[in-house]
Amino acid sequence: DESSGYESESAERSAAAGGTRGRQRRARTAFTSEQVCRLEKTFQRQKYLGATERRKLAAALQLSEIQIKTWFQNRRMKLKRQI
Repeated sequence: DESSGYESESAERSAAAGGTRGRQRRARTAFTSEQVCRLEKTFQRQKYLGATERRKLAAALQLSEIQIKTWFQNRRMKLKRQI
């Protein structure tokens, strides 16, 4: 096995083989049952949230706006798969 002499070559190989490199992924959010219930009720009323509604819901549930946005995206995809 020949090497080009670059030290980063082995790191690139391990990254290509599934190793983590660079920024770590964020841990999965464990929503409480109360949060899920509120999110589901909101989703039943409206499938898409505007910025204002997302901000209010995030504050009420003590979650970030990105977590709310991602939850709604995932929930719409779940609905699409069910249909």
